[in-house]
Amino acid sequence: MTAGVAVPQVVSLRKQLPLRHFRQLHGPEARHLFHRQPEPFGDHADRELLAIALGATLYAPATRPDLAVTIGKRAARGVCSMVIDLEDAVADHELESAKRQTVATLDLLATSEDPNPLLFVRVRDADAVTEIVEQLGPGAAVLTGFVFPKFDSTTGPKYLDALERAAGLLDRPLYGMPVLESPELVHRQTRDDELTQIAALLAQHRERVLAVRVGATDMCSTFGIRRDRDLTIYDVRVVADVIADIVNYLGRVDGTGFVITGPVWEYFADHERMFRPLLRTAPFAESDAVPFRQYLVSRDLDGLLREITLDRANGIQGKTVIHPSHVAAVHALSVVTHEEYSDALDILQVDVGGVAASEYRNKMNEMRPHRSWARQTLLRARVFGVANKGVSFVDLLSALVKV
Repeated sequence: MTAGVAVPQVVSLRKQLPLRHFRQLHGPEARHLFHRQPEPFGDHADRELLAIALGATLYAPATRPDLAVTIGKRAARGVCSMVIDLEDAVADHELESAKRQTVATLDLLATSEDPNPLLFVRVRDADAVTEIVEQLGPGAAVLTGFVFPKFDSTTGPKYLDALERAAGLLDRPLYGMPVLESPELVHRQTRDDELTQIAALLAQHRERVLAVRVGATDMCSTFGIRRDRDLTIYDVRVVADVIADIVNYLGRVDGTGFVITGPVWEYFADHERMFRPLLRTAPFAESDAVPFRQYLVSRDLDGLLREITLDRANGIQGKTVIHPSHVAAVHALSVVTHEEYSDALDILQVDVGGVAASEYRNKMNEMRPHRSWARQTLLRARVFGVANKGVSFVDLLSALVKV
């Protein structure tokens, strides 16, 4: 223990209020949109459910002067997970003051009467984990965990050992989220060995690992690439191949894998388009929301929506975001459709194999191959809810944007 540093008095801390996705939607509007309302959750929830509940994880620089106020405002607008960033967002000469502000912000948020998001701190090295935890007072109650950048087989053991010590000191659940982005992982000739070692390392600390995050920006940097706003990360083949291998090694649903979260979408401003927008007009015309489509296109959110859809198709849940305008898009597309929910229930109510037509009469449900999908879908339904029949992501997104 560092001399003169206060030990967190966790036994006397006020219990943190539960979170709930879409809590900014109320009354008739919520009943119109949801067949099944999202359930409340907190950082003491089951680890797998909590990982799904992360949704859009918003980053904020630790140097931001109004950090505590900003976190409170974002929570009120529906953000359920945030990262206080001490790494790339902080200049070297500001690091020590940023650490102090991080501790002060967490301590201040612990006094809030409103629910705080799940809060993580992205550190630069393993030593910072212990340093921050030892300085925390009441803020220990609102710290969900740490994000570990450039996590690999060399840095990983130090990060995870520091996390274990920190959890023991606070005597409460504390999670780590490694970010996979190192050159050893990106380079084809070292990737398989690196992923094998990372998989074994994470398995040793399974109960402490909440989710595995993908750092696509650093991956692109390895090749001097910056993807264009008209393209998704899956159009950048050298990075898409890495993501596929990460999911293959670490995203299995046989009990050995973890929730993998999607990489950041970098764009949020108006610009001149080179290619046609990625959003079809038809779903918006059906919802009488063609002007809303133009709003999304003008802010580059059509590309984000496309990438979120491809994330899900490739076995990825949730997403890192750097701008508040991206949160609603991630969450609207995380809601389980009525059709998905109906299929999942049909599949899981039968213990034997076989094939049956969907209730919607537009596909066949295979009871054994689709069970893992159905189980994941019902987990997502618990924290993001189920849309009413006929309610589309356009209805959900437009409701969130106007709140």
